[in-house]
Amino acid sequence: MIYVNENHLKLPGNYLFAEIGKRVAAFKEQNPAADIIRLGIGDVTRPLPMACIDAMHKAVDDMSRVETFKGYPEYEGYDFLINKIIEFDYKKRGITIGADEVFVSDGAKSDTANIQELFGLSSRIAVTDPVYPVYVDSNVMAGRTGEYLDGKWSNVTYLPCTSDNGFIPELPKERVDIIYLCLPNNPTGTTLTREQLKVWVEYAAKNKSVILFDSAYESFITQENVPHSIYEIEGAKEVAIEFRSFSKTAGFTGTRCAYVVIPKELKAYTASGEEVGLNRLWYRRQATKFNGVSYIVQRGAEAVYSEEGQKQVKETISYYLNNAAIIKKGLESIGIQVYGGVNAPYIWMKTPNGMDSWKFFDKLLSEANIVGTPGVGFGPSGQGYFRLTAFGNIENTKAAVDRFKTRLKV
Repeated sequence: MIYVNENHLKLPGNYLFAEIGKRVAAFKEQNPAADIIRLGIGDVTRPLPMACIDAMHKAVDDMSRVETFKGYPEYEGYDFLINKIIEFDYKKRGITIGADEVFVSDGAKSDTANIQELFGLSSRIAVTDPVYPVYVDSNVMAGRTGEYLDGKWSNVTYLPCTSDNGFIPELPKERVDIIYLCLPNNPTGTTLTREQLKVWVEYAAKNKSVILFDSAYESFITQENVPHSIYEIEGAKEVAIEFRSFSKTAGFTGTRCAYVVIPKELKAYTASGEEVGLNRLWYRRQATKFNGVSYIVQRGAEAVYSEEGQKQVKETISYYLNNAAIIKKGLESIGIQVYGGVNAPYIWMKTPNGMDSWKFFDKLLSEANIVGTPGVGFGPSGQGYFRLTAFGNIENTKAAVDRFKTRLKV
């Protein structure tokens, strides 16, 4: 008899974005003439920077010659990309990161889901609420989260983030082992100042906890005193793992490239109290389960750091942030409470009249033919909220705002 990992059976319903796709497909089947504007899943719409395209074309040509052909890539990534990452993302901010502390991967989603494999099943996780669903779901699959009761997992510490506390999470009231922080935040768009982030680093150091710092939206930061890396905070290299991605920065959602930084100072412990470096554990895990990112893609990612690449990336990010400003201003003009959209490509809005998140999803789809993301899909504290993304084109963004004003009955 073949037994399944029953932890997978504990997952409630569909993955959030799969459920959205299912509902949209059903609506489209019943309303084939509907012109649907998608502001739901955080996928980009602008093309890759031309600098990246040119670099990948050249890399394809490299693969056609014996002297420049590449087979299996390095598990941790090619030096040419790692060196650029260190130079531009860390050294320029006064942060020292070693080449053997950077691991190139196929996406921050994969990394944030897989990193939990390094930790014992008795480790207690803490997540901001609302939160990117992958953090919790990957721990559910591992069997770390307990039972699902009233929308929460019994062995997970939830840190509510609502308008009442400005979407700023408070420190856990109980000791936790693993802390997931996504900043700028998906879905709320919240950021922390250096002083606020320092509190978390100090908590982790005091409690021998690990912070899993998802910085996938770092390039959207516009305000001063908002750290671009957790390693800007003194002591963070001893308590934090940082995740970065080229997906939203340079449009690599379909091309797939990201990286994770695991400092050698960062330690975890065996049951007997022996220190173990997480850096070497991750390398061993990657070498066993991952064959690396292709040479062609890594050359494309390297080009992000070229002079032209930096210019083109900034233009694209400005485009999306302008979309966010259009949505924010448009919704505020009709009395809807909105948050985010300044340091992140997401608008986090309160549903009109306190409406249930999924009911508002259906209402917005049927009345205005707009797809967004129900806030409750990100956690219990997301109930009564709704996420819109700025990743559409400007024409659809303006059209969506107009539909909010003219079609939505509130």
